[in-house]
Amino acid sequence: MKLIKPLYLTAALALALASCSTQKTSVYAPISAPDNMPVKVGKLAEKDLKRWSHLDLIKDTVPGMSVDRAYEFLKGKKSKKIIVGVVDSGVDIDHEDLKPVIWNNPKETPGNGIDDDKNGFIDDIHGWNFLGKAEHENMEFTRILKKGDTNSEAYKKAKEAYDKEYNEVIQAKQQLDFILNASNTLKKHLKKDTYTLEDIQKIQTTDPAVNQARMVMSQVLPQTGNDLKKIDEFKDQVYSQVNYHLNLEFNGRKLVGDNPDDIKDVKYGDNNVIGPEKEGAKHGTHVAGIIAQTRGNGLGGDGVASNNVEIMAVRAVPDGDEYDKDIALAIRYAVDNGAKVINGSFGKYFAQHPEWVYDAIKYAASKDVLLVVAAGNEGLDLNADGGVDRFPNDNIKMGPEIANNFLTVGALNYVYGPELVADFSNYGKSDVDVFAPGEKIYATTPNQSYEYLQGTSMASPNVAGVAALIRSYYPSLTAAQVKQIIMDSGIAVKQDVILGGDPNNVRPFSEVSKSGKMVNAYNALIMADKMASKK
Repeated sequence: MKLIKPLYLTAALALALASCSTQKTSVYAPISAPDNMPVKVGKLAEKDLKRWSHLDLIKDTVPGMSVDRAYEFLKGKKSKKIIVGVVDSGVDIDHEDLKPVIWNNPKETPGNGIDDDKNGFIDDIHGWNFLGKAEHENMEFTRILKKGDTNSEAYKKAKEAYDKEYNEVIQAKQQLDFILNASNTLKKHLKKDTYTLEDIQKIQTTDPAVNQARMVMSQVLPQTGNDLKKIDEFKDQVYSQVNYHLNLEFNGRKLVGDNPDDIKDVKYGDNNVIGPEKEGAKHGTHVAGIIAQTRGNGLGGDGVASNNVEIMAVRAVPDGDEYDKDIALAIRYAVDNGAKVINGSFGKYFAQHPEWVYDAIKYAASKDVLLVVAAGNEGLDLNADGGVDRFPNDNIKMGPEIANNFLTVGALNYVYGPELVADFSNYGKSDVDVFAPGEKIYATTPNQSYEYLQGTSMASPNVAGVAALIRSYYPSLTAAQVKQIIMDSGIAVKQDVILGGDPNNVRPFSEVSKSGKMVNAYNALIMADKMASKK
């Protein structure tokens, strides 16, 4: 077992502490990363893996956000509830681990069919559903093709993206169908609906079809962790792409009934923030849990902000690409109804009305609301070759930021070493602000369940939770100050990291985001305490 090297603060950091420390917090020193930090030896225990994002780099040699340590710092300090808007696929507000933290609109009387608070939304008790009964959608480039403006530059780019993805999906479907056929053959032979690698290794038969199926699944199951559910999840993804995302004949918006190209057409949607299908709210429920599931109750994972927040559910992200109109109105709804932090774990690479979202971002800034968003999961350098368009963003073609309240988050792996950046995470020296835990994050999913999910979608709410903690305990700090605190107080990593899962693509961690740091809740609260004490 390797020992952790002693912690030595850099001279610059020590000087900064000496110049701005107060008597109240002088015993607390921010964490920094020692040179040549040893990677974690062996696998994390399940109890630690379920909450690794709360652990500490120095104590646990895990690149978590030191949330547990942050709560030690906060003992005895007063806080107030902060509303966090979760703009997502819906939230299972009936989940046992979320019920205590779901926002209730104090000005609205449930079920009376009247807009009591005159905010334009009838019976919006827990938020609003801008998608109504719609569940599935096209990708944005599919919608552009359907408009048929073949001479436009947007159409040409959309056609290129559509053809590339369509060809990849058709190949994936062929492979999937081959696997499903093999799996069904084994199910029929074993006379049961589920099986393990050990089950098929015991099969003895001369049936060539069964033997071929056994050979196929003997290769597939180890890649799924011996879990047939992973194949079903892959099936759902592929068939969603074929049937909805890339289907030029599919019109998901007809269930909503509005004109998505008219930002003034605002009378649509309903108050069912879960959505028409509870499983469709899986993504948003997981995001909400990362922020606010109850700490220490033994039910599932722990939320970053837990008892300090209320979750406002704003359903605006379908299975497919979101509409700019829905996102713009969802942001405005959350702002107007009291959210001080908004999480946006979504994104796309084409947009027909980005100006509506830009205006909403600026509106949020004018109302002192922080937006925390996911960087994306394509393993791309968003600032390569003149920049990659990814929406939403807070700048146009790597130009100046349009507002100071927009924080973009990349995803970390739980191994501190060359694989620190999750292989799927986008990155960028100017378009990604910070990195936070996003690999194997354990949180709430619909119907009283919990799962590990991964993505920058999970990294973003980890940071939104930190932002909510800061705003809860230090309400005098502005959204812009909270953003800067989170960026400045992070831990600088003095290592090269592998990007996009490509061992040939290696760069210093300091060059893959604007801050060059990974978020640390403990450090952030120390800095917030110092800043607030000067006001």
